[in-house]
Amino acid sequence: ATLGLKAGQVSLGLLTADNDDALYVAIDEATKMAEVEVVYARSFYAGARHSSGTFSGEIIAMLAGPDPAELRSGLDAALRYLETRALWYSAAPDDGVAFFPHVVPQIGSYLARVSGLPPKSSIAYLVAPPLEGCLALDAALKAAAVEIAAYTAPPSETNFMGAILSGEE
Repeated sequence: ATLGLKAGQVSLGLLTADNDDALYVAIDEATKMAEVEVVYARSFYAGARHSSGTFSGEIIAMLAGPDPAELRSGLDAALRYLETRALWYSAAPDDGVAFFPHVVPQIGSYLARVSGLPPKSSIAYLVAPPLEGCLALDAALKAAAVEIAAYTAPPSETNFMGAILSGEE
């Protein structure tokens, strides 16, 4: 009842990772590849290098589905996406300025709910340290025909900022 599960959502899959934004886009991928719904996803305060314990990570996410096989398909899709597509970059040799410039050509049900956009919309999912992110967001809005669909003001739970921009891919 606490998770608001619907009739038929009898299986639950839980994921945690040391990076919240990478997992957010990965669980959206799961909603496109399997009959699963994101019923919970939340970042932890402070982040990956400051977790409260060995297995705490930076986020916990829960997927609900009709059976274990469908849930396994969703979990596998999320893990593949994490391993191959949800990549962070660095603007400094010491990795001191990490950022996440990620394009999703067609969003699934989770990022549609988060952004208020229809499923299959194209988005840029952008995350960076607060100062650098604010400057880059301003530059992106001036350089392209995009609009802010969602905004995470600094400081977030993980001391970053972020935006989901909508527009044509």
